[in-house]
Amino acid sequence: MFANSYLLKNSNQALISQVPGINTKIIVVIPSLREPDIRQTLDSLLKCDLPEVEIEVIVLVNHSEDAEGKTKTFNHSTVQNLKNWVQKNPLCGIRFYIVGPVELRKKWAGAGLARKKGMDEAVRRFNLLNKPEGVIVSLDADTIVEPNYLIEIEAHFRQNPKQVGATLKFKHRTDGLEKKHVEGIRLYEAYLDYYKRSLTYAGYPYAMFTVGSAFAVRAEAYVRRGGMNRRQAGEDFYFLQNLAQIGIIGEIDTTTVHPSARLSDRVPFGTGPILQRWMNGEEDLSKTYAFEAFRDLKEFFDRFSILYRISDDDYEKLLKIIPTPVSEFLKIDNFKTELDDLNRNCASITSFSDRFFQKFNAFKILKYLNAEHKNYYHKLDLTEQIGLLDDAVF
Repeated sequence: MFANSYLLKNSNQALISQVPGINTKIIVVIPSLREPDIRQTLDSLLKCDLPEVEIEVIVLVNHSEDAEGKTKTFNHSTVQNLKNWVQKNPLCGIRFYIVGPVELRKKWAGAGLARKKGMDEAVRRFNLLNKPEGVIVSLDADTIVEPNYLIEIEAHFRQNPKQVGATLKFKHRTDGLEKKHVEGIRLYEAYLDYYKRSLTYAGYPYAMFTVGSAFAVRAEAYVRRGGMNRRQAGEDFYFLQNLAQIGIIGEIDTTTVHPSARLSDRVPFGTGPILQRWMNGEEDLSKTYAFEAFRDLKEFFDRFSILYRISDDDYEKLLKIIPTPVSEFLKIDNFKTELDDLNRNCASITSFSDRFFQKFNAFKILKYLNAEHKNYYHKLDLTEQIGLLDDAVF
């Protein structure tokens, strides 16, 4: 079986006793911690048109082992209520499993470990069927899906058998929100789109949205990637950026998921905390990274192929040609050490090209942007920067 070693290494224990249906091709995983409106998410899945494959939905209700009593009580109630919901809503072709409450070790408790527990269970079930091509879908308990959600996911992976994963189109819900809250989430979505398109403009090949409720991965690729990380926040960003190193991640734009735009202080960063700071007047979402920073980065990326087996003298000459903010960052970051390591381990320009952006990846780009916006650039009006990007692209 394709995942035996992975499951053994991760000490995986079965969370669901029932055997998966032989035609199971998609498993949707939903972590749930003190979620009052998860029924809306399940109702939206229940209303989905179904493809001609079997679907499973795993709801993993979880909390930290040292969670407050009211959280544990709430989660126990959630499990019972959802199990009653499942009994009242039998449906051929889609099966709902309510797992938990699962207690997570307090050292690691958080979004990453909860998502990992659920996705590891999905891997175990696909492993029982020996279906490495099975699709694991990441969804959140505050997210509504459209009726064609499951059909479009199944069609995309069937039509793109070589893709290791895919992201999905998303748009946050704004019903019932006050004006400033709506303005904040729309600015944040505009920023996410600007950031992704700016990375593409600069020449970074793995630009994508990284939203926990809006991606899917093949079971075998999940195993090869080493599974989900245990980060308490940003686990989706780290997982998808690393997944991109092993294969193509597509985009499903024929359906849309609709996450909540709720305020939150559960995690240190992400949509909820950012909106909370916006509402408190602690963060200005109308300002963003200067487009000039991406334009400068593009000048460096446009020349990256000449870095293959470059001499020390030529590298120093290059640093004098490319924009100063980029060259200064390369010096501070000691990128030459990573470049030397890359050149030692690449026998051809092809392998060098494939691996260059494993070194200068999304994490390093973010590091560059944050560092140089303290030294050279300033955050500027988001609308104006989007206009500059549009002009540069078109």
